[in-house]
Amino acid sequence: MPMLPRKLQEQLNQRIANQSLRGLGTANGLVDFSSNDYLGFSRNKTIFKKAHEYLLENNMAINGATGSRLLSGNHTLYNQVEQHIADYHNAESALIFNSGYDANLGFFSAVPQRNDIIFYDELCHASIRDGISMGNAKAYKFAHNDLEQLSNKIKRTKQHLSGDAEIYVVTESVFSMDGDSPNFRILGKICLQHNINLVVDEAHAVGVFGDKGEGMIFDLKLEHAVCTRIVTFGKALGCHGAAILSSSELKQYLVNFSRPFIYTTGLPPHGLATIKTAYRHLEFSGQAEMSALAHLRHNIKCFKAEMNRLQLKLFIESDSAIQSCVIPGNSQVREISEALKEKGFNVKPIISPTVPRGHERLRFCLHSYNSEKEISDVLQGLAIFVANANI
Repeated sequence: MPMLPRKLQEQLNQRIANQSLRGLGTANGLVDFSSNDYLGFSRNKTIFKKAHEYLLENNMAINGATGSRLLSGNHTLYNQVEQHIADYHNAESALIFNSGYDANLGFFSAVPQRNDIIFYDELCHASIRDGISMGNAKAYKFAHNDLEQLSNKIKRTKQHLSGDAEIYVVTESVFSMDGDSPNFRILGKICLQHNINLVVDEAHAVGVFGDKGEGMIFDLKLEHAVCTRIVTFGKALGCHGAAILSSSELKQYLVNFSRPFIYTTGLPPHGLATIKTAYRHLEFSGQAEMSALAHLRHNIKCFKAEMNRLQLKLFIESDSAIQSCVIPGNSQVREISEALKEKGFNVKPIISPTVPRGHERLRFCLHSYNSEKEISDVLQGLAIFVANANI
């Protein structure tokens, strides 16, 4: 095989020197505080079985989509599942993409036009920023959850805006690395007041917020203030894919102009059946007294109470399933992660450049299947390591 080009090898060497080289992990038997499988749906045998039954009931015993949705891949399950998703989240329409990354690329590269303005939270996911960079609109970041700064930027920008230019504000309902959220009641008022298009990525809120896991925007009854929501299925729903919730007109526009949608093979029928079945299971979970959703919410409260009892003050304030403990330095946060692993807990270190230098952290992901003892033990272990390291 030819040698790796020198410039590429130098970049890898730099990562090694900075202790920031990424690698692919393997499955282990550790207690899970790292995956996005918040409700345990990815391992749920009932969902697996009923998805198969749903395929047989709909005469869809085939393995692949056979092509893009505009060619041969728009099999009958698509319309059924998209309508179910739209109804579940109280949206006019839903358009399924192959992943959350594809959905964000598909929206931001196609919808904001030349001379439009995008304001995005500085901690927005890489898929949002990548999509923005592929489009023609001008984009400016605002300080994380700083709505006063955002409002001032909007007021200054509107003074110089051309007649048909649109403004988009982009944020997330739960930020993946911090686990925190914007004040949507204030943000919604700002956007309605200035006639601005508010776009919200709900990846880490679906299945966690709302009576039946409908997401934070639904839970706050702010659907009228949001022009577009992105929901993903690879977190709490335990399967794969994503959908853009919007007006039917915007859905039609995306079908015609969103390149990540147009030029890719559709999801196979089994993927759609799993999504539909997971939503049905989520609806039941929202109604049952001690369901997966109820267990998850109990565990979030339990984690925060234990964190306060142990006076662990390094955590970012969060009411979500993501609880992040800031421990600066790649080597230090990795060392504590390894120490927790030796005690049987899988807690991932989030290192720079994934997060800014000095903001490295341990990211605890909570699940319905974590026990109170596991939560108490992992936090007591963390408290000891933090005290010994004098952080």
